[in-house]
Amino acid sequence: MSILFTFPGQGAQQPGMLHALPDHAAVRATLDEAGAALKCDPLTLDSSAALQSTVAVQLALLVAGVAMARVLSAEAGEPDAVAGLSIGAYPAAVIAGALDFADAVRLVALRGHLMENAYPSGFGMAAITGLDAHRLQTLIDSVHSAATPVYLANLNAESQMVISGSADAMRDVMARALAAGARKTTRLAVSVPSHCALLDIPAQSMREAMASVTLRRPRLSYLSASLARALFDPEKIAADLAGNMACQVHWHDTARLAYERGARLALEMPPGNVLSNLLRPVFCPAPAIACSGTRLDTLSILMQRERDAR
Repeated sequence: MSILFTFPGQGAQQPGMLHALPDHAAVRATLDEAGAALKCDPLTLDSSAALQSTVAVQLALLVAGVAMARVLSAEAGEPDAVAGLSIGAYPAAVIAGALDFADAVRLVALRGHLMENAYPSGFGMAAITGLDAHRLQTLIDSVHSAATPVYLANLNAESQMVISGSADAMRDVMARALAAGARKTTRLAVSVPSHCALLDIPAQSMREAMASVTLRRPRLSYLSASLARALFDPEKIAADLAGNMACQVHWHDTARLAYERGARLALEMPPGNVLSNLLRPVFCPAPAIACSGTRLDTLSILMQRERDAR
């Protein structure tokens, strides 16, 4: 029986997300560390205007995830495992003890710049619910071309997928998906085509930057959502972090991996509840709970109850 912390990816961001963090010493320390690394106030990152930038979004998600996980660790002890979706892998690596927070701040700032500069407009991501991966891939293959690139990016649940690519190609796939029986299609609040070959070149730049950073063997289980595997070798974690922007996300398989490894309580770091909603069918009847909107004392009690059940 163990505890899993999950960290959301781009698209989960919300205005005011950093200001909504608990009034806690761990939050203040995290904000101070982030400010020192960025040489600016991180609380300027979460305004509606600021969150139009991929850089600000990714940094805000990093800071929010690390801050809340540190609060919970201070109040109720560390988790046993961590898993992050896309940019969420960086706070996961920090909390696992594999990556220093200051290094993560600098790497994530670079990551956001690389992605934003590669595709400043005309690209993005969209969620499609109600089709399995095989049926959706067939539709993608019928649209994809050099002029209209589109890819299957995230396999989040058995019938919840995310596509990535040019706006025109995504619109075509979304229309075909609805005609083929999809229940819902939604353009996500992501302005770059993540988790596909379109980001191979920025990912290579991240690999070069990662070479200057020292990672350690994690003290917690670090679950890669790109590989749906637990990684403990620092070099493999570094490669996972650097390349994940261009790799498919296998969140459903990662959720099953966490459950098979004994996780029976999953707590999603802020903001939002996207990952908790995706985990519940896999974890049921074990709880998957979002920290956003849940009292800190309730979260601490749940963690202690899970520890007592071992």
